[in-house]
Amino acid sequence: MSLKEKLLSSYLAFEDHLDVDSPIHDLRTDAIKSFETQGFPTKKEEEWKYTSLNALLKEDYSIFPKKENSLEIKDVKKYFLHDVDTYKIVFVDGVYSSFLSETTHEGMDVCLLSSALGKDKYKPVIEAYYNKAIKESSLISLNTAFAKEGAYIYIPKHTEVEKPIEIINFATGNEAALLLQPRNLIVVEENAHVQIIERHQSLSENAVLTNSVTEIFAEKRAFVDYYKIQNDKVTASLIDHTHIKQERDSICKVHTFSFGGKLIRNNLNFYQHGEHCDSVLNGITILEGKQHVDHNTLVHHIAPNCESHQDYKGIFDDNATGVFNGKVYVEKEAQKLDAFQQNNNILISDKATINSKPQLEIFADDVKCSHGCTIGQLDEDALFYLRSRGIAKKEARALLMYAFANNVLESVKIPELKERINKLIANKIGVNIGFNL
Repeated sequence: MSLKEKLLSSYLAFEDHLDVDSPIHDLRTDAIKSFETQGFPTKKEEEWKYTSLNALLKEDYSIFPKKENSLEIKDVKKYFLHDVDTYKIVFVDGVYSSFLSETTHEGMDVCLLSSALGKDKYKPVIEAYYNKAIKESSLISLNTAFAKEGAYIYIPKHTEVEKPIEIINFATGNEAALLLQPRNLIVVEENAHVQIIERHQSLSENAVLTNSVTEIFAEKRAFVDYYKIQNDKVTASLIDHTHIKQERDSICKVHTFSFGGKLIRNNLNFYQHGEHCDSVLNGITILEGKQHVDHNTLVHHIAPNCESHQDYKGIFDDNATGVFNGKVYVEKEAQKLDAFQQNNNILISDKATINSKPQLEIFADDVKCSHGCTIGQLDEDALFYLRSRGIAKKEARALLMYAFANNVLESVKIPELKERINKLIANKIGVNIGFNL
């Protein structure tokens, strides 16, 4: 039985336990029909030209965990941002862990999607926002059909969240192979501010495939600072869909740090619906072995007088493969905007591969748009200069790679997270450098 067939048959059993009065019941029904028609994406599709899912789809994934597995804080503490106080929404094999979490309803809602879907007081927000930001695709439809758990974050008007929010999904290895489909809904009302950190972490060598969907709504003058930490085991794969809808004068920043995993696909879509929006997409990728990371971005400029800034840096060693497919789409009404897109890459090994395709589609005539990409190796002259100053070759190479990624790290606004990422980069490069960027 193929994975598609297994999912379709599993949905029939899943549907028997669903609440037919749920506000998203009809969405589930339509979504599974859509997935049945489309199936999994293939390399024949332009957006998946350089990324194949064939190897992943051969695994016999468990769709629903057979038993719940609890974790001790000492076993997973290192994966939390434990040097600063945070709200935490933690899932273990797709099941909420109240023991590891710290949620709140005081002045805001930092809680579970299942709670929001099951209570009438949340119904107006669910009906207004759920499934309203996404651009449909087969994998998003699959998530919509099966999604029952994830983070629900609602920040009301004029609220500045005093501490970051962590969304962490653990996979314990209880199953030989596990398919997880978390769904997050984040609504940031007018003039509200929030910082969010998202992480998916496998705790064993068993195969894990995560098909995650996150919808973010930034209302007028809202500020959203979002960080994705991807440093998983080489048996874990992640397909992430993050769709962001912005209203006027809002600022949304998404930083993606891809350091580990078998296959990672980041689908990051921004939709600017009001004037003076600012969208920032930054990323650092450091890969080795046979790891594969695919960044697929879209910034859709719909309103005038807006800005967007994309800066992705990649360092690839061994047989690693990187993909960057970034599109800036400018409607004819979106005059007087400034859009920048850059993808720079360093190949450490002759066998490493990068496929980069920055794109601009512009239908307005009074705009400032630029894009570009570079693919090369470390600067031999700079390396020689450092070595001539008594710095060993390994440390000199590391310094150049740190400098290469520096401008992306500068925009990280949580000091403790910046220090953590700095250490992750040093660990990936294989050196211990005694300073922070």
